Amino acid sequence: MTSRLEQVFGRRTVLCDGAMGTSLYARGVFINRCFDELNLSQPELVRSVHEDYLQSGAEIIETNTFGANALRLQRYGLRDKVGEINQAGVRIARQAVRQLADKQAGTAYVAGSVGPLGVHLEPLGKTGLEEAREAFAEQIRALVSGGPGEGVDLLIIETMPALLSLIHICLPWSMIAMRSQRLSASSM
Repeated sequence: MTSRLEQVFGRRTVLCDGAMGTSLYARGVFINRCFDELNLSQPELVRSVHEDYLQSGAEIIETNTFGANALRLQRYGLRDKVGEINQAGVRIARQAVRQLADKQAGTAYVAGSVGPLGVHLEPLGKTGLEEAREAFAEQIRALVSGGPGEGVDLLIIETMPALLSLIHICLPWSMIAMRSQRLSASSM
């Protein structure tokens, strides 16, 4: 039995959204601002970007969570808001997808955006592997929380400058999180 995502990706080209940060900047958000925090302070602005991409035919939209990990959010004094910012990002994207379904009977998937930590790992930097693992794990847990239809449908791990980050730190947590989500979906 194949999942809906396997059916979509296995048979045709899939149209995804574009750059959330670029779209927010084009709408007047300055580059020195924490774009992820807009999920809390200006959710309607974030939702409008999603809606524009969906109206243009996007079948997958990414949450506004590219930099919503503890190490990046710490720069803005928001380290303690990792869960809140990521869950709000998922909720906003889900609202846009549901609105599309109500208006056009279309469907789209919500992908959790996981970007780099924004720090150098040991021995080049001060951040250890365990701290990095926990930063990714915390973000990914928040993105998938709530299970199918509430959490993200898939994860997009993007712009990882260090292969070590991707292989040893981020991928294991993403596989565990998505496997756990599939198990909870199959038990429903």
